[in-house]
Amino acid sequence: MKELRFAVIGVGNMGSNHVKFIKNVSGAKIVAICDIDRQKADKIADEHKVQVFYDAKDLYKSEICDAVIISVPHYDHTLLTIQAFEAGLHVLCEKPIAVHKADALKMCEAHKKHSKLKFAIMFQQRTDPYYIKLKSLIDKGELGKIYRISWTITNWFRTQAYYNSGGWRATWRGEGGGVLLNQCPHNIDLFQWMFGMPSRVHSYCALGKYHDIEVEDDVTAFFEYSDGKTASFITSTGEFPGTNRLEIACDRGKVVAENGKITFSRTEEKVSEFNYTTSKQFEGPDYWNIDIPYKADNSSRHQCIIQNFTNSILKGDKLVARGEEGCNSIELANVMLLSSLEGKSIELPIDHVKFEKKLKELIKNSKYVKKVEKSEDSDFTSSFSKK
Repeated sequence: MKELRFAVIGVGNMGSNHVKFIKNVSGAKIVAICDIDRQKADKIADEHKVQVFYDAKDLYKSEICDAVIISVPHYDHTLLTIQAFEAGLHVLCEKPIAVHKADALKMCEAHKKHSKLKFAIMFQQRTDPYYIKLKSLIDKGELGKIYRISWTITNWFRTQAYYNSGGWRATWRGEGGGVLLNQCPHNIDLFQWMFGMPSRVHSYCALGKYHDIEVEDDVTAFFEYSDGKTASFITSTGEFPGTNRLEIACDRGKVVAENGKITFSRTEEKVSEFNYTTSKQFEGPDYWNIDIPYKADNSSRHQCIIQNFTNSILKGDKLVARGEEGCNSIELANVMLLSSLEGKSIELPIDHVKFEKKLKELIKNSKYVKKVEKSEDSDFTSSFSKK
């Protein structure tokens, strides 16, 4: 294969951008788009001179493409991904991989049956030099043992008008969650990518604290790790001006990542060794404040993922974010919500069957009833979206 033929399923805000990104990817070609909104689909297809489909089943049967980018509402990721694999297509799925871990595992099981196909997830922040440098410092052992992590991400401010802009937004039935499912999947992925998965989580998720919505818009979570380190994760869509500050306390001092700058307050010796060998009672070891350099660039992070996905298929390059890795971030999102709903600490791995049952209870009482725009077996309408 010399050129990878792409189709984009779902051409809303993000999907329509993916169509443009593909045109700038070496070795890739956009050949089709698919959306149940016929007017929108026709407009995008006409702009880019590609074939149009209104049903994913028809697209899959056409054999017009080699790979699909799935950019539809969260609940529909599972069915469309599984059907794509069955049709022999490579899949690049938008985040989050699914609404809950049970569905994510179904996607991964389907991929196992078609392991020669590539499965990737759109975690484009992993291509940002800022986070690549942070991960490199951790992986190379520059920080020594990590004791505590604190990430406050409250710069996701949204107004009530934002939530009113779509009846599906911020509802259990329409979206499956709030800030943890919509705004924060990238941060949650980066957290587990850099620090691994915790062994226990305790969290408080406020439902509609700042907005007239039924899902979480404010989260404070505490993580415990099997190696003894602890972490806090705080996010909200109701605070302004917000903060995005990552702080790492470690045996060689402290790292702070904020406003695009990485500062390492590096001790001359390990804090743990100084603690037991010094005769001083209040003073710590000498340290330097170092601004960690990294080569920033203005590349489109989404385009970087599509290029990597294309290169993986055509040249065998390693994927930046395998689809299976999406299970970790959605599990963390699920466990934070479950801990809050049950008012107790939850050990990982999560009981995904229990969480799915809890979510279905929330969906049953959801304020939102989705308008089915197609027939009852539409690829774009999951079973969760029907009554």
